[in-house]
Amino acid sequence: MSRLELLFKEKKERVLNVYFTAGYPNLDSTDKVMSSLQSNGANIIEIGMPYSDPLADGEVIQTSSIKALSNGMTLTVLFKQLANMRKSIHIPVILMGYMNPILQYGFEAFCKKAKEVGVDGLILPDLPLFEFEQFYGKVIKHNGLDFIFLVTPETPPERIKKLDSLSSGFLYAVSSSATTGKDKDFSKVASYLKGLQNMQLKNPILVGFGIKDKTTFDMATAHTQGAIIGSAYIQVLSKGGDIEESTRQFLNGVLSI
Repeated sequence: MSRLELLFKEKKERVLNVYFTAGYPNLDSTDKVMSSLQSNGANIIEIGMPYSDPLADGEVIQTSSIKALSNGMTLTVLFKQLANMRKSIHIPVILMGYMNPILQYGFEAFCKKAKEVGVDGLILPDLPLFEFEQFYGKVIKHNGLDFIFLVTPETPPERIKKLDSLSSGFLYAVSSSATTGKDKDFSKVASYLKGLQNMQLKNPILVGFGIKDKTTFDMATAHTQGAIIGSAYIQVLSKGGDIEESTRQFLNGVLSI
């Protein structure tokens, strides 16, 4: 059983996945951020692989990517930083990014290295479904990695079922068609999430885009197994305080009952 499968078997609700950009705020921040997230209540760590043209990301994450790249972050550097992570990080870790840098690295080599360092899954928003089915999905599966597809309120039901059938780990429900970091009216999002819930999909559903605090986390998880926070956490890191303390305060605020 994979780490993601085990997590969702043991925790049926309010799963928290937190995104951060590798190499931000500093090149060597990765270990500190990961340990801080794990020790303060995150259930999944999602590491953003910085890219110069991140289509799905809003201004906050784009800015962090540009800074991370200027700090010297590359896939090679990231894998070196993750080489010993499983000595201390025990929760699921997924990589999120875009195809261009991965293709430059070599897709098969990338998946092999991700498996080697203990990565659990991938989110690649610009990997076309057709290409996943024809080639890339086989490589991903061969290396024991989960692959998470994204669905939106505009995704037709039949395509949702198709993406769910090909996903493993969980299904990423984008709260709206806007980019990350935008405020959302979750009262309107609720009907969309209820609809997904009623489809009885095989994968757990995590909702992302617009979750930033306790109120939005509670609303997002009312009809799903969990939620993803990205831009709001990047903003916390951008303030330059102690990473452990800043993370503790932020996650305590989100998870407080």
